[in-house]
Amino acid sequence: MATNWRDFKKSITTLDSDTMTAIDTLADLVSMRVQANITQKEFAERIGMKQPQLAKLEQLDSVPTMQTLNRYAQGLGYKVTLTLVKEKQA
Repeated sequence: MATNWRDFKKSITTLDSDTMTAIDTLADLVSMRVQANITQKEFAERIGMKQPQLAKLEQLDSVPTMQTLNRYAQGLGYKVTLTLVKEKQA
């Protein structure tokens, strides 16, 4: 049984790459919150959310939007940005 996101995501085959990128970003942000010893309750207040909402977000009850990812990131002093990269031709 996978005990963390990095292990669990190896078993997922039904999500597209955009969804995986959003989830990976959120997983990184949650890890940063935990490492900073900020409780869900404290962080929820910081970003104008209720703790149960934050818990659902962190449990991946839905795929976070870019707006939600930025709201979370800003609570940690960061900003989420997109990067456009040209794919290599086959």
